[in-house]
Amino acid sequence: RAPLLLCVVACGRPDGYLERGLLPWDVAAGALIAREAGAVVSGLGQAAAGYELVLAAGPRVHALLQGAVSGLGPDTDGP
Repeated sequence: RAPLLLCVVACGRPDGYLERGLLPWDVAAGALIAREAGAVVSGLGQAAAGYELVLAAGPRVHALLQGAVSGLGPDTDGP
């Protein structure tokens, strides 16, 4: 599901995409496509997208969403 949703972000249909608990293979292809389309894909703060958080959006919306989730800590529930 994550690769498809990241591709939808690449098309510019939703403002952004946010999900926790994804593994690298869940994110890699969709993140590449989204980045090539001009989206920013990251994790919490300056971290790379990963298990803790995947946040994808256009640059302006990404900055707003990053500010909104900046208080989140690590996912302690585990997979």
